[in-house]
Amino acid sequence: MTWPALGQLAIFVAMLVAITRPLGAYMAAVYSGKRTFLSPALSPLERAIYRACGINPAIEQTWTSYAAATLLFGLVNFALFYVLLRLQGFLPWNPQGFGTARAPAGSLPVTPDLAFNTAVSFMTNTSWQSYPGEMTLGYFAQMAGVGVQSFTSAAAGMAVAVALIRGFIRERTGFVGNFWADMTRSAVYVLLPISFVGALFLCSQGVIQCLRPYLQVATVEGAAQTLPMGPVASQESIKLLSSDGGGFFNANSAHPFENPTPLTNLLEMLLMLAVPAGMTYTFGRMVNDRRQGWTLFAVMLALFGAGALAVTWSEQAGNPILSAAGVEHRPGLGQAGGNMEGKETRFGVGASALFSVVSTASADGAVNSSHDSFTPAGGLVQLFNLTTGEVIFGGVGTGLVSMLFMVVVTVFIAGLLVGRTPEYLGKKVEAKEMKMVMLSLVATSGVVLVLAGAAFLMRFDRGSYWNPTPALTENLTNHGAHGLSELLYANASAAATNGSAFGGLNANTPWFNLTLGLAMLVGRFLVIVPALAIAGCLTRKKRLAVTGGTMPTYGWLFGGLLVGTIVLVTALTFLPALALGPIAEHYLMHLGIPVR
Repeated sequence: MTWPALGQLAIFVAMLVAITRPLGAYMAAVYSGKRTFLSPALSPLERAIYRACGINPAIEQTWTSYAAATLLFGLVNFALFYVLLRLQGFLPWNPQGFGTARAPAGSLPVTPDLAFNTAVSFMTNTSWQSYPGEMTLGYFAQMAGVGVQSFTSAAAGMAVAVALIRGFIRERTGFVGNFWADMTRSAVYVLLPISFVGALFLCSQGVIQCLRPYLQVATVEGAAQTLPMGPVASQESIKLLSSDGGGFFNANSAHPFENPTPLTNLLEMLLMLAVPAGMTYTFGRMVNDRRQGWTLFAVMLALFGAGALAVTWSEQAGNPILSAAGVEHRPGLGQAGGNMEGKETRFGVGASALFSVVSTASADGAVNSSHDSFTPAGGLVQLFNLTTGEVIFGGVGTGLVSMLFMVVVTVFIAGLLVGRTPEYLGKKVEAKEMKMVMLSLVATSGVVLVLAGAAFLMRFDRGSYWNPTPALTENLTNHGAHGLSELLYANASAAATNGSAFGGLNANTPWFNLTLGLAMLVGRFLVIVPALAIAGCLTRKKRLAVTGGTMPTYGWLFGGLLVGTIVLVTALTFLPALALGPIAEHYLMHLGIPVR
């Protein structure tokens, strides 16, 4: 591992820690209805939205009403985006004519199954893309579809997190807040101003922002080349901040029009983790015990740091098969060293490895390198991050929700060990809460394993509508251990609402479009609905006084117990699959056996 790589990690962690408290305190003020420094500018917009939509923010909702509003909002978003995708050929700002007879050669038609997958993907804040953005979607579809969904789906996830926090601080009310007000405040006061500033900075660094048609240019060799254009900076900023991650271009943040410099690379990583990290401090502030929030942040940071060090070390070590063949893998003058396959030379191993861990530890899914080209150990960390279920920072709002689920499991286990009824923040954790947590954990992990296994078992007639090949696994570039990793990664990414792709899998078939869409729905709503059910149960309970027998749920001891619970639950669920995929590939590589 090189000193520059360690320096990048240290600088990034320092900046993340520095922004967590002020951003978290600001969000706590927003959700508590307090006046902020942006209120004079943004309060008129908030009130205008309430008037236009007929929302009374003072009316509180029970958890069932809150959940119904969340589901209804998601359904409407899905329907509108699906229709937009199917009709984009009739819509404005589509200079390339996608969806029409004049579409350029090589463009991809938006079939019903692809439209379903894409609409579900962005409605659930997953941003899985089975299509190349610059060859499929026009500017209007990008802005009115992908861009709007980035705001709304993220705001809905943040609203659910706030409702769950209220479950711990309210007593015997049964009300968890107002979904419409919480979502509006999330979009107006948090996502809009930060993404606006981020877009301006990206523009200043060379990220493009225009509505002109694609450019036809001549290369140095004299060949013709098409340069895609579009409103990239505005899309890039909100997609990263909102944990959306969908790329305007197929290369995502590896494309120089999306991520041109090491400085933009650093900003993009910070945008991915800013809100999930800040939400931990928001939690501590709102429950009136900041130690609780810092403990959750420390656990997230510890898991993140361990993964970043492991991936960077593995990628810098390179491939032993190539080393044995005499290929120099050590860094030196004129070469970055390590495993540079699938990585941009302007970022190198260190920035690419760190970006991959940020991407998979969050629910963002943006990539600046090919995850399929990472070493098996690097791929193992990426898969581990996804299979933990969004607890290593995770998505905006949903990351905190998933971490609180693991906290509930931890205090329940601790209660069993000492023979006491488990408590967290003065609220008893009883059978109802545990059933909801287990429902979420079993459903999200089960859909990953079942669908990944089914892809190896399914057979279709050659040339059928469902698949043009006799076996779904023939859509894989690789077979064996690496092929299993590709399939496992795709389903884990969908269920974790992450959206990043390992690569090597042709996912644009009806089978994958529909099954991955199902995994996204399970990963989103079988986390949100149980979380709101838990919030409803907790608000009806009385908060108990702290006694000498109450187990502290902050500090290093509880943090270590929480880390152990997360690792144990993930290992018990996914270790057999990981052993057959990246772990087996790692040992095969060190035995000198190429994996195909």
